[in-house]
Amino acid sequence: MTDHVPHLHVCITCRASRPLAPGDTPPGAHLHAAIARLLADAPSVILHDVSCLALCDRGCAAAIAMPGRWTYLLGGLEDHMAGDLLTYAASYAASPTGALMPSRRPASLKAAMIGRVPAPENLVPENLVPETLV
Repeated sequence: MTDHVPHLHVCITCRASRPLAPGDTPPGAHLHAAIARLLADAPSVILHDVSCLALCDRGCAAAIAMPGRWTYLLGGLEDHMAGDLLTYAASYAASPTGALMPSRRPASLKAAMIGRVPAPENLVPENLVPETLV
């Protein structure tokens, strides 16, 4: 069942703010490939490729999501961080909300957190928003 496994979305078009020569593979595609290689024998996340996460100035970029948990946006990633991303994903999956203190993240990811988005089921329906906020 995929509800108990993190989904890791990696931008495969990310150039990490670098120019690419014709025929070069974007760094984001290298990151995705590195993660896929690590997952080949023991899948611990569902890996998705996406065309753009709109974090071009902070690439390579990824997002991790799971039902009932915060979605986190990460940037400044490189393919050598693939193992650390999977370590982070395991801790993320074990957390009831997905929130992890910086001290529980791999060292290479301490500065990678760009932002987070609440789980859709934690959003307040419009009809319950106090009138002072509308």
